[in-house]
Order: sequence, then C-alpha cells, then structure tokens
Amino acid sequence: MDDHKNGADALFILLGAIMILAMHAGFAFLELGTVRRKNQVNALVKILADFAVSTIVYFFVGYTVAYGVDFFRGAEQLAARSGFELVKFFFLLTFAAAIPAIISGGIAERAKFYPQLLATAVLVGLVYPLFEGIAWNHHFGFQAWLQSTFGAEFHDFAGSIVVHAMGGWIALPAVLLLGARRGRYTKDGAVAAHPPSNIPFLALGAWILTVGWFGFNVMSAQTLDKMNGLVALNSLMAMAGGTLVALLLGKNDPGFIYNGPLAGLVAICAGSDLMHPLGALFTGGAAGAIFVWMFTLTQNKWKIDDVLGVWPLHGLCGVWGGLAAGIFGLKAMGGLGGVSFMSQLCGTLLGIAIASAGGWIVYGLLKKFIGIRLDAEQEFEGADLSIHKISSTAERETSW
Repeated sequence: MDDHKNGADALFILLGAIMILAMHAGFAFLELGTVRRKNQVNALVKILADFAVSTIVYFFVGYTVAYGVDFFRGAEQLAARSGFELVKFFFLLTFAAAIPAIISGGIAERAKFYPQLLATAVLVGLVYPLFEGIAWNHHFGFQAWLQSTFGAEFHDFAGSIVVHAMGGWIALPAVLLLGARRGRYTKDGAVAAHPPSNIPFLALGAWILTVGWFGFNVMSAQTLDKMNGLVALNSLMAMAGGTLVALLLGKNDPGFIYNGPLAGLVAICAGSDLMHPLGALFTGGAAGAIFVWMFTLTQNKWKIDDVLGVWPLHGLCGVWGGLAAGIFGLKAMGGLGGVSFMSQLCGTLLGIAIASAGGWIVYGLLKKFIGIRLDAEQEFEGADLSIHKISSTAERETSW
C-alpha cells in the first residue's frame, strides 16, 4: 500500500510539474506577442535558456538552500529514494524557473542576453530559495514567530508571494536600472505607443498559462490525499473575475483582457485552499482592476517602461493575493480559517524586502561591472539580429 501511495503521489506531482513546464511556453508566447517583431526571437530564446540555467543552479545550489537536500551521491542511492522525492525537485524547479520568466517580460527589447543569464543564476540559486526556505521550509524561525505572535503562520499555498510577488519585485529594480526603451517617451513628456506585435500569439501565451495554472495551484497539494477540489474551483472563479473586470476597465483592449485571467490567478494562489468561491471571485476581480489601473499609471504617468507590466501583474497582484488570503481565508469571511491578516502582512513585506534588495544588488552590480543594456545601434536593429543573427521571419536573410 505504501508503494502504491508513493507511486500515485509521484505521478500526481509529475503531472503538475509537466503542466507548469508547459506554462513556460506561455511566458514565451505572451512576450513574443507583446514585443515588436524585431525582438520576437529573443523572447523565445530567453525563456528556454533561462529555464536551462535555472535547472542547473537549482539542482546544485538553490534546492539545498531552500530545503537542505542535495543530490551529491551515487545514482544507486538516488534511485533508492522514493520517486516522489525526486519528482518533487522537478515540480519545485518549475516554480523557481518562473522567476526569470517573469523578469524577462519587464526587461524585454533592450536587455543584454548573457548578463541576464548570469542574473538568473544568482536569483534562482540564492535570492529566491532564501525566501522559499523561510516561507515553505520554516527557516530562521520566522514562521514560528508569526505563529506565537499572531496565532497563525504566513500562508501561501501556491506562491502569490513566494513566486509571483518575488518575481515582480525583483523585476522592478531591473526595469528601473535599464531605463525606458529608446523612443518610448519623448523629451516633451509624450508617450510613444508600442502596441503588441501579434495579438494571436499574445492570446495563445495567456491561454497556455491559464491552463497550466491549474497544475500550478491544484498540484501544490503535492500528494493525492491532500488534493482539494476547492483549489480548482477558486482558481476558476478568480480567473473569471479577473477577466471580466479587465474587460470592463480595459475598454475592450485585448492586451488587458488576456492579462485579466492571469492577474486573477496570480492573486488566488496564496489562499486558493482556504477561500469560499465568492471570496475568490472578488479577489480575482480586484486583481484585474489592480492590473489595468497600475499598468496604465506606471506606463503613462510614472513612465516606467515595464514592457509586459510584470510589476503590476505579478508584483502588485501577488501582494494583493497574499493579503487577500488573510481576509477571505478567515471564517468570518466564509473561509476555512487558520490564517491571520497580520501574519500575511508580515510575510508579504518580508518577501517584498528580500526581492527588492536582491533585484537592486544583482542588477546594480551587473550594470556597474558588465553592463545590462544593448547599445543604441543594437536596440534599433533589434535583439533578434543583434544577439541571435536572425529575425523571426528571416526575410532580410533570405532576400537577394
């Protein structure tokens, strides 16, 4: 019976890992459809290369930092361990690799390629696992302190803070240090529009992410006996709420509409196992509003050239999700209870602090000693030709 349970749990979490792995194709196509044609190849290559680097550094360093587990032993010893434990690494790796995939959308169209891979190595190897270990493996006694002080630990079931807010708040310093794309804002303060290059690909990316998210959330239970259909229903309600609010507030703009479900799903990750579906619907709808309002504000008023809006989408909607778990997870609000708003606030602020500090340090040092931005000619030519020596349609390369 134990062998049967371990095998079933290993298959369960393996399916979740595969679904989240597929989400990285969603990240790639979402970015491809948003950036200009001259940067589409770069968008596709970055996501795959970042995932490969993330795999290596999480295997050698990050997983040990977060969970104290390493793989430095013989294959016979590794094979003797339960299949579940080995597949669990794959599952958690897909979460870790989402950090550079999130950042990629914010720094698109003007970032150098190899410095970003170096940043990925440091962020996935050290910065992300530091907070992952605190939140999900009880490092440094932080969770114990919250439990004794506020009566509940910081609760983040599927990563509103641990994954999404971390990615968004690391991306913000990178975006600010890079500066806006050339020509995005004129000297007289006007905003030059850079519309999405391919709405069908943008929509495809959003759909792939949305489908994969049900592996992201539901399979975060990690074992079959802990799987909760409430997580799936709440994810669905939050997705619908985010979509409809983005549709209304975004005035039928497909860029907003297809980011609406993603905003709702980011926000519901933390409390999807606790909330009543009505609480999930409100959480997702509020996240859709946050994205539309803050994307417009940051791009047009504050002139922060965050290409895919990853700080509003992941950073701010993730923060809202962490706090929403401490509101709609309460029994008084129809939830299952066992959470404290103050614990959620403290955990959220700690995640923001670690992510922001990590982003400023990593990208600040890279900018000072290596450089993180393409030069003016390379940016004008586009990252595809400047870095990869080929365009997405190869028209120039094949014409005589």
